[in-house]
Amino acid sequence: AGFNGRNDALGAARCGGIGVVAPVSRLQAQRGDPALNALKILYLGSREGTSRHRCEALRRLGHEVLAYDPVGCIRQGRLLNALHYRTGYVWAAGPVRRQLLPWIRSQRASFDVIWVDNGEMIGARTLRELKPLTRWLVNYNCDDPTGKRDGRRWLTLLSALPVYDLCVVVRRESEAEYPRHGARRVMRVWRSADEVAHAPRLITPEIQAKWQSQVAFVGTWMPERGPFMRELIRHGVPLSIWGNRWQKAPEWRDLRGCWRGPALEGDAYAYAIQCAQINLGLLSKGNRDLHTTRSAEIPALGGLLCAERTVEHLALYQENTEALFWRDALECSRVTKQWLENPADLSAVAKAGLARLAERDLWNESVLRSVLSALSDR
Repeated sequence: AGFNGRNDALGAARCGGIGVVAPVSRLQAQRGDPALNALKILYLGSREGTSRHRCEALRRLGHEVLAYDPVGCIRQGRLLNALHYRTGYVWAAGPVRRQLLPWIRSQRASFDVIWVDNGEMIGARTLRELKPLTRWLVNYNCDDPTGKRDGRRWLTLLSALPVYDLCVVVRRESEAEYPRHGARRVMRVWRSADEVAHAPRLITPEIQAKWQSQVAFVGTWMPERGPFMRELIRHGVPLSIWGNRWQKAPEWRDLRGCWRGPALEGDAYAYAIQCAQINLGLLSKGNRDLHTTRSAEIPALGGLLCAERTVEHLALYQENTEALFWRDALECSRVTKQWLENPADLSAVAKAGLARLAERDLWNESVLRSVLSALSDR
């Protein structure tokens, strides 16, 4: 179940020389800042998606990372997965503990940090048994465990919050609500793009011809997204959609002509964003989003972000200069059609958005370094 990748030389710097990771001086290393020392980290999280990006970012920062995916500890299947989800993984925590702990002990090692990404399968009992093996227990979760959308999914995580030394969240609501569940220390961070996974790709004429679009959305269907997309189509927006579950939408008859395929990853994800003139950034209403990972990934890849106007988006980017914003489908239709008439202006906004992202340093390495630095502030 473990996964361990090599350190890629590309991880030493961000695309275009932005934000090169500087070497740490001996004086800095002696200040006691965990982020400035090579740490031994046990990473418990998915080997896929943004979890893997964070794991690799920790390696690029110079830390020794041993990684393990807890999902391999439980039997898989649609019915079993649904059962675990709806019962808060209370029946999964035991099998995870019984397989994880012997594997860790077989490594005959202790760790500076045990980093739990997501944590829905890691119970309080498991954490208490892990505690003697580490200086710090950290949980990072970019979902909304204290919200209502996911029902009982997060029961195991919420009961384990008091055991963590630091809980990292991305929402103001989580920052306020975690202490009510016993969290001792909560840190809120911006979502971030990855220096390597979201570095712009070389676009050949063949790639441009395959992936080009005018207004693109790359993401999963959610109930509120079907009516929104149908409204865009009715107002004449030239829309392209990539993502899973769109066939479940009641509006599928109107949307099917715009759907270009299932979920995208890796190069395909980058190509779709880079070859679109405008990229929609939709929020998850059930998750109380005010910005998402796409809010960083789209500008990082050189794409133009066109998202809902929220206080967090307005804090990240200047409207009509670094990103485009809208209030509802009607305004989104008007904004996208207006800006499509001026391709040069679209390019300028996309470049300014990338520059703003770099200025704010919203990259995995920077955000994770700040989390590790916070450990010394206890």
